[in-house]
Order: sequence, then C-alpha cells, then structure tokens
Amino acid sequence: MPITKQRTLDYLQYEWRIYVERFNHLPMDEQEKRVTKQGYETFRDMLAHILAWWEEGMDIIHAVAEEREFERKKYDFDVFNAEAVDKYRPWDETEFRAHFEKTRQNMEADLKSMNEAVFENRRVKSWLNGIVIHHAREHLVSVSRFLTIDVLKNEWAEYVEKFNKLDMEKQKEFLSKQGLGSFHDLLAHITGWWEEGARIISGIIDSPSFTWTDPDTDAFNLALTKKYSLWSDDDLLKHYDTVRLALIDLVTELPEDAFMNKDIEDWLAADVVEHYDDHPVPA
Repeated sequence: MPITKQRTLDYLQYEWRIYVERFNHLPMDEQEKRVTKQGYETFRDMLAHILAWWEEGMDIIHAVAEEREFERKKYDFDVFNAEAVDKYRPWDETEFRAHFEKTRQNMEADLKSMNEAVFENRRVKSWLNGIVIHHAREHLVSVSRFLTIDVLKNEWAEYVEKFNKLDMEKQKEFLSKQGLGSFHDLLAHITGWWEEGARIISGIIDSPSFTWTDPDTDAFNLALTKKYSLWSDDDLLKHYDTVRLALIDLVTELPEDAFMNKDIEDWLAADVVEHYDDHPVPA
C-alpha cells in the first residue's frame, strides 16, 4: 500500500476535489440512500466528519514536518465524530461548503510544500492513509475513474505480496476469518468477480439492450472455487494480474458518462473498491 507524496496529492486533486460535485449529481433518493448507508443523517454531517479528521491529521503532520512535539491522543472515535458533527451544525451551509473546499486546498498546498522525507515518517503515512486515501474508500458515495484505477494499480497490485509477508499463523488466521480454506480460493473468488463485472460493464457499453441476471452470490462463489481448483497457484496468480490489468484498461477507456450509469457504477464500486476492504489483509 504505497503512501507517497504524489499519490496523496493526486487523491486531493482528483478524488476529493470533485467529491461533493459527484454526490450532487445523484438523484435525490439515491443521495438519501447512500448517506443512510454511511450511517449519517445528512451528507453535511458526513462532510463534517471528513473535515474534522482532515484538520486533526494535518495538525499532527505539520508538527512532524516542523519537528515539534504534539499531543499523543487515544481517540474515542464515536465521541470525536459526534463532536465534529455538532461543531459544524450551526454553520451556514454556504460558509460550511466553502470551508470544506478551502481546507482541501490548504491541505494540498501544504503537503506539496513539504519535503519528501516527511512522507517517509511512519506516523505521517498512517495519517495520510487514514484521512485521505482509505477515507475515500470508506466514505464512497459515487465511484470515480480515478479511485477505481488507483485501487487496482496500488491496493490490488500489492495484495498477494502483502499476504505472502504474513507468517504462517497469521495467514491461517486471516483465511479462517474469510471462511476459506486457501489463498488460492480467495484469489479465485476475487478474479472471478472481476471477470463477471468486466463482462457486464462491457455489455452495457456495447449495447443499450444488454441484459444480465445478477448471480446468486453463494452459488457463484462455489462455482468459482470449483472452476479454478485445477489451476496451479502460479497460473492463477498470473491470471489474477492479467485480469487486474485488463480492468485498468477497461476503466481507463470508459466514456465519462459511463460513471453516471448506476449499473456500471455499482459494479465498479462493489467489485473493485469495496471488495478490497471486504477482504483486508492485516498489516
């Protein structure tokens, strides 16, 4: 999971800059549904949560960059999040949205001006992942080309290596929590869903009359395990990466209006972005 200066700046420029705009393009009933799924009463409350963590994290990152002491806190996340919502609730809506965007711009400018060495600091990496990179997946309300490609190029690209770095006991514990007997079965599951998503997305793009039936999840997963059971680990690993790269090409070439298509967006969100955090390999 590379947490670099450039990747962080790219998230602030290409993902967070248009985060609110993409949400506003959704139909009203879809907006309400997605905010409820996130566990918030309003989109504004969720933005307050995101904003508060940006402010908190940047205070610490500035202190590290300037070699200053800072308070080490143990966060009660429920309390912190509730206080963030309460803090911004009295603000005028226009003023609040302007502050959100100004904070994003300031983060981008401040991080751009920092020495590359700052981004090697373990604490800085952890905060940037938490408040900028992982937070974009955690609070996904409208999938973007940038986010989809980034997850494929970075998170999924390092997924196998990350698993292989675990000791044997941690590998067994991880697979047990996933309800799978082997890492081979997990890769078969991931790859098979990628293939199905790519098939459907390509069908939608190629023909307005394209139809499909959503697979029964349990039956489909069993079929994938069986399908790839005779493949060697090496062949499956190569296929995993071939399909991953093909997905990058597919998403890169999608027309811009494809991301306004709910079916395409749902498949990309579930298959690529959310699926990564459905099967998180422990650090």
